[in-house]
Amino acid sequence: MSNYKPPFHITEKMTLLIAEISEQIGRITILQEKSISPHLRRENRIRTIHSSLAIEHNSLSLEQVTAIIDGKRILGNPSEIKEVQNAYEAYELMLKLNPLSVKDLLKAHKLMMEGLVKENGKFRSGGVGVFEGNKLIHMAPPAEFVSEHIKNLIEWYKKSEYHPLIKSAVFHYEFEFIHPFFDGNGRIGRMWHSLLLGKWKDLFFWLPIEELIQSRQKEYYETLGVADTQSDSAGFVELMLEIIRDSLEKIEVVGNKTDQVGDQVTDQDKSPVERLLISLGNNALSATELMKLLGLSHKPTFRKNYLTPALEQRLIERTVPDKPNSKNQKYRKKPSKAYNN
Repeated sequence: MSNYKPPFHITEKMTLLIAEISEQIGRITILQEKSISPHLRRENRIRTIHSSLAIEHNSLSLEQVTAIIDGKRILGNPSEIKEVQNAYEAYELMLKLNPLSVKDLLKAHKLMMEGLVKENGKFRSGGVGVFEGNKLIHMAPPAEFVSEHIKNLIEWYKKSEYHPLIKSAVFHYEFEFIHPFFDGNGRIGRMWHSLLLGKWKDLFFWLPIEELIQSRQKEYYETLGVADTQSDSAGFVELMLEIIRDSLEKIEVVGNKTDQVGDQVTDQDKSPVERLLISLGNNALSATELMKLLGLSHKPTFRKNYLTPALEQRLIERTVPDKPNSKNQKYRKKPSKAYNN
């Protein structure tokens, strides 16, 4: 049985921040149910992916990230485009992941780093260090101890009686300290922090914490370094609590703006299924014709985000229902479903 105890202490500042966060959560709960629409949740998810990858030096803009997720072709570094596609796949799986499962942790890493590193979905097999320029600022524990360290950290989290806001931040720090993967530790660590919080309160699944981490990126890394030097992650926990509090304040403002704009939504603000239905109109069109109207070039994305959901929701139907893969297959709105643009 492990007696693993992460090195940190509770501070008065943590207690005050938890009180402020709890107050924000209380105020947002009703707002969340009424105002955080599927569109706003998707927008927050895209901002999360953009910010988390920007922290890792991905140079794509928010507009480019949005276009990639919408299945559109952009000019950009192929590796950076792949990072966006992978991150979207990983975050789409988020609601189904168990943050206290090593198997799910490896599954998420496999998706996040597919085609980017050889050891995707596996704990690292060699030593790694974190560098600032040519200066080594953190040497991670030897590879042979990684699996045990991660299991101990998860067991500690399960048994810990600390507030979820505190122990999730401690988990985040310890995860980065262990550095369990050859690459992708930062983006997986931030995702896992949100996943742990999401299991406590649903709204954290959609809160773009990474956006504020990016705005305080230098402080984020400096605080990680101080925690290493002092063997105490209290400062890092305080920083993450501040970021969570500020993120909650920001999402509340976005929610109020959403109430104010009401129905003033552009086509670009509509969901993929809504845009498909608008493009379809009263016509019967092939998949190729629909993709052209939508400005899409990636067929798997079109099928996953547009066509399949529309079929599953019975909003459209096939013109050749008995042969789904027919070369003459086209799609039209179901007569029984009225759709208002």
